[in-house]
Amino acid sequence: MNSETCERLYNAYYMRVFSYVMTMAGDRQTSEEITQEAFFRAFSKSAEFRNESDEVTWLCAIAKNCFVDETRRRNKTGPIPEELPASGRSIEQQVTDKDSSFRIHAALHTMDEPYREVFELRIFGELSFSQIGTIFGKTENWARVTYHRARLKLQERMDEHE
Repeated sequence: MNSETCERLYNAYYMRVFSYVMTMAGDRQTSEEITQEAFFRAFSKSAEFRNESDEVTWLCAIAKNCFVDETRRRNKTGPIPEELPASGRSIEQQVTDKDSSFRIHAALHTMDEPYREVFELRIFGELSFSQIGTIFGKTENWARVTYHRARLKLQERMDEHE
């Protein structure tokens, strides 16, 4: 893969891959490191890309593998930090956002797979149903139905805890 192609892929898909990794890692610094590693692996092994899926789907699959590798490595060496770096928002916004975010993530945590991952890929990873289906080796329609069911389950859990 030439440098122009690498640069095009990086510029086009960095934020989508980063968002996807952020849904799994929950930590900005770790997500940035994993995303960088995913692009490095993709560019190093570009000959393995067979054009059987979209480029972003291929990159997200590599990122998922990088996340799994990093999680295993960290579990051997120590805990993953719990807090995200502070932003420039007011305390009120942070508390409200953290509370809402916590409730959503707590409800997501109790969901069974593949509902949880499909929901996270769609909402946080901003992937299309076609791309989600490809990641799971299923159809676009399967991804749509699974996302719809996940959304309903999440809404039920959110209503229960209010």
